[in-house]
Amino acid sequence: MELRQVEYFLAVVEHEGINGAAASLGVAQPTISQALRGLERELGVQLFHRIGRGMVLSAAGRSMVGPSRQILRDVTAVEDLLATSDGALAGRLDIMAFPALAIGPLVDLVTEFRRTHPKVMVRLGELKDEAQAGSLIEDGHCEFVVAHLPLDDARLDVLELGEQEYWLVYPPGTDVPDGPVPLAALPDIPMVFVPRGHSVANEIEESIRHAGARPTLAALSDHREARLPLVLAGIGGTLLERSIAEAAQDRAVVRRAEPTIARTFGLAFDPDMLSPVGHAFVELVRAEGYSASR
Repeated sequence: MELRQVEYFLAVVEHEGINGAAASLGVAQPTISQALRGLERELGVQLFHRIGRGMVLSAAGRSMVGPSRQILRDVTAVEDLLATSDGALAGRLDIMAFPALAIGPLVDLVTEFRRTHPKVMVRLGELKDEAQAGSLIEDGHCEFVVAHLPLDDARLDVLELGEQEYWLVYPPGTDVPDGPVPLAALPDIPMVFVPRGHSVANEIEESIRHAGARPTLAALSDHREARLPLVLAGIGGTLLERSIAEAAQDRAVVRRAEPTIARTFGLAFDPDMLSPVGHAFVELVRAEGYSASR
């Protein structure tokens, strides 16, 4: 197996076909086709099902995606190390974070890591579905995910980073008494929610129902980022991450909920798949006092 074949294989996967892979890599389509067929012969498996002009990963192909990304990550790490004359740690730190958690402790940790290892480049990606955390790491999309806990994947180690609290946010001018708002006595104001199926959305709804409240539903939005604009437009109230709610206090009516709705969150990773950069980041996180999730 040649490194070039691995690169071509991943390019076809990521661009969903030979045409896109060839355009991305700047090589001729027959070159990629020939390399893939050679790789399949060497491995003795079919990596893609060729359907018309399309290509769909076979079971063997899917199982090869993660190891292939790990190969390229390891090669890049070696190249970066050799290119650094003073022996300083170099390479890339890949983290995918749930949007509302890409602030606070994570920013502090990345800042400290970059201060200690200035030759490491950090890539922060968006984790859209926390249920995919394990598969994203296994497939080599990233080394770390930052997500709400618990994560349903026994293969991952988790370092708890903190707790995310959710506050009530209502349209500007809404008449809501000062102080925390009991969930059992929510104002008679329609609410904007994220559909069930999202772990945090499920917990928020359960907390409200457990308190005995049955608020009117104004809107369901798969787009989490749309919640605050919908509230500011007067559609209804909602529950937002505390950091987002506090930042909107000059534009909306913001109150704490009682009892508090909160979820812990943490940094998850596969200890058997860490690069030298990944190991260094875990050491820093532990040195900063963050411990394994119980």
